[in-house]
Amino acid sequence: MDLKNGSVVTEFILLGFSKQWKLQIFFFVTFSLVYGATVLGNILIMVTVTFSSTLHSPMYFLLGNLSFFDLCLSTVTTPKMITDLLAEHKAISIWGCMAQMFFMHFFGGAEMTLLIAMAFDRYVAICKPLHYGTIMSHRLLNGFVILSWIIGFIHTTSQMVLTVNLPFCGPNVIDSIFCDLPLVIKLACIETYTLELFVISDSGLLSLICFILLLVSYTVILVTVWQRSSGGLSKALSTLSAHIIVVTLFFGPCIFIYAWPFSSFSGNKILSVFYTVITPLLNPIIYTLRNQKMQEAMRKLRFLHVSSTQNF
Repeated sequence: MDLKNGSVVTEFILLGFSKQWKLQIFFFVTFSLVYGATVLGNILIMVTVTFSSTLHSPMYFLLGNLSFFDLCLSTVTTPKMITDLLAEHKAISIWGCMAQMFFMHFFGGAEMTLLIAMAFDRYVAICKPLHYGTIMSHRLLNGFVILSWIIGFIHTTSQMVLTVNLPFCGPNVIDSIFCDLPLVIKLACIETYTLELFVISDSGLLSLICFILLLVSYTVILVTVWQRSSGGLSKALSTLSAHIIVVTLFFGPCIFIYAWPFSSFSGNKILSVFYTVITPLLNPIIYTLRNQKMQEAMRKLRFLHVSSTQNF
């Protein structure tokens, strides 16, 4: 049944977090501050990596792209979630819902792939330092970025092409803070068991496989550092532990939600906050703002900007 001809549902209602006004105000202020910091932090990183000559290396090139994906992923869901906190009628059009799910899975799938590329970059830098410049060529870096876009597009298209034509003719209430694919599928007026299995195999397995690959790569890096120098182990462990925490906060909720997507769990909306709101803020903090080279490049750019302004 085609949506245009057979569906009587024109919008979905998002329940959000709470109906208590004080809690909604608290969430509004909190998420507004977090989103503002996310936008400023990721834009600052992209500008610094682009215009700082000292950061034209493979690692920072990938970090700049990660910031772009984080910014886009957060923007797909967070502004709508923030405005809904002050709205009595928390509605989203059916095509707005489809667009939100499309771009959320697009940027989410692309970011997962890019995180694998970043782990590979660190593996080569630490385990094969003499061949780093040869292996991490511009061609390979561009290939990683293009591949992340392609996988993100295939990941979301393979699911959305089956979802946009579902008939929605009954309940239209989504117990979430944004349109989430498993919850939207449940509202369809036809049997969706096959589609449910496909979502599990697509989103769930993609998240799980990427998470395992990242943990394996980090483990190999730590073992290599430990074998070469016991003194460098504590530094590597400090850096990678922060990375593992962010990766776990991003992949953990994804794996839980999409590996068991159709079971009723009231905490799903809380888990969703981690990979759509929290990690886009933590990534710039963990991956870059704690980096001394990045901080030095930011100070230089600020100094150049102030100097040029004064001369003008």
